[in-house]
Amino acid sequence: MWDCPSFLDLPERPEKPRSCGLTHVLDKGMPIPILEAMLAQSGHLIDVLKIGWGTAYLDPAVKDRVALCRSAGIVPCLGGTLLEICHAQHRIDELVDWATGVGVSAIEVSNGLQAISRSEKTSLVNRLSREFLVLAETGAKDSAAPVVVSDWVSEMASDLAAGAQWAVVEGRESGTVGLYHPDGSLRTDLVDAIAARLPLERVIFEAPRKQQQVWLIERFGANVNLGNVPPDEVMPLETLRVGLRADTAVTHRAVVAR
Repeated sequence: MWDCPSFLDLPERPEKPRSCGLTHVLDKGMPIPILEAMLAQSGHLIDVLKIGWGTAYLDPAVKDRVALCRSAGIVPCLGGTLLEICHAQHRIDELVDWATGVGVSAIEVSNGLQAISRSEKTSLVNRLSREFLVLAETGAKDSAAPVVVSDWVSEMASDLAAGAQWAVVEGRESGTVGLYHPDGSLRTDLVDAIAARLPLERVIFEAPRKQQQVWLIERFGANVNLGNVPPDEVMPLETLRVGLRADTAVTHRAVVAR
């Protein structure tokens, strides 16, 4: 077991399993040897690994992928697009049986394709939360879809009440939709409304870009939940959380001024 040095004065980070300060990683189907190497170096920093979109359905090594995550104390989660397609084809029962068989412990319930009604989504969250950890995502993947702040916050609150473990704020892999304007800047009115109404330890903000991560860390502190983090950005993100990178070191003046 590696012993992290402790001679610097840095923000405290809870040990895994964490209830806040989660790092949620987007896995686009990386080869198993690469996943093994990543987990050996930074698995202690990862809380959830989302097997993106529908890649799990095509992956001959999905059981190995899931087993590696579980052995590292990481929650393996199916992407929401797979669930949306299963819902459209009336194959939710089959999805549940298959997911259980490969050892998946979490499912994302999303409506990024805008083909699931609000009541249907609530029912899915309620049903699936009896067997899995549910990450309920709010927001469309279409950049032209309007972002109505009150509707988003209401939907997120309903998802949590229906049994979701975490409410996920849509940002996509690109960081240019949903929570973000097309230029990647945050919709601060949406962030403020979420913070005012929802428990932040139950909210995961998708933040694939460094500047987005910096903004959210400066707004909410080191232990904000961040999602859709690229695998090669896990350790760089941790340096942002604890002020070991110039972008956030200014927030710890007592440390850098010595």
